[in-house]
Amino acid sequence: MARTPAELAGAQPGPPHEFAFTFDGRTVTARPGQSVAAALWAAGILAWRTTRAGGRPRGVFCGIGQCHDCLATVNDRPNRRTCLTPARAGDVVTTQEGHGHDRHAV
Repeated sequence: MARTPAELAGAQPGPPHEFAFTFDGRTVTARPGQSVAAALWAAGILAWRTTRAGGRPRGVFCGIGQCHDCLATVNDRPNRRTCLTPARAGDVVTTQEGHGHDRHAV
């Protein structure tokens, strides 16, 4: 018998299984087992990092943690690979500007 992608991933859509986190102050809904990147994509958000040179927008490229295009600041921790970071209720995700070390004058 064929199973849906949601069944294979163990995602359980709909309340009470869905939960929320914030991205740049905006509420984003996620499902258990979903990565931060997948939840952002599902919400129509395609970019959450800017490049060091030129400030160009970036989001997911490879989706397997190799390219580092999907870096964001999660709960005040910069340089989190959102394609590998599970979304959790109450997370605070913000766009990462450049290298992600604003306080370190790198």
